[in-house]
Amino acid sequence: MSAQILFYISGSIAILASLFVVTNKNAVHALLYLVVSLLALAMCFYLLGAPFAAALQIIVYAGAIMVLFVFAVMIFNINQTDIDREKHWLTWQSWVGPSLLVMVLLAEIVFVILSNQNWSTNPSSAVQIELVDARAVGTLLFGPYLLAVEIASFLLLAGLVGGYHLAKELPKRTTKDGGR
Repeated sequence: MSAQILFYISGSIAILASLFVVTNKNAVHALLYLVVSLLALAMCFYLLGAPFAAALQIIVYAGAIMVLFVFAVMIFNINQTDIDREKHWLTWQSWVGPSLLVMVLLAEIVFVILSNQNWSTNPSSAVQIELVDARAVGTLLFGPYLLAVEIASFLLLAGLVGGYHLAKELPKRTTKDGGR
């Protein structure tokens, strides 16, 4: 099996999972599909010869999405009725789709590891793929793209502060006339 076929399988899983993210009405199910989509995208990065970008994709996006979701649940102060509703959302049926897609990705990863081939460079292909390492990414991020990185960090900070203020519980008003 060639790297090109594995790339197309991973890309198809990423597109399918992304469509489920956008069309799913349940936020928890959409989050599961989003993590699958990010993992499939990391596999695409790896097959394109960018293992460092693939690792960053998994660590930053797939890991950070889960942490952000837990953080949002803590900030929004879910009460007991919401917890019961969430238990209803997390039935085994909601895990079938993401689990199947992840199993296909896992089979791809096991195949790539066990085949002991260099998938990032194919001497018979017309396009020469160059390996992107951590030094190249760092040089680009802190060189010509420094302003874009800083703007993205301020945008994320603004979103975090906005989310906090939207979820903040308003102080209860007391009446001056004894609660009438």
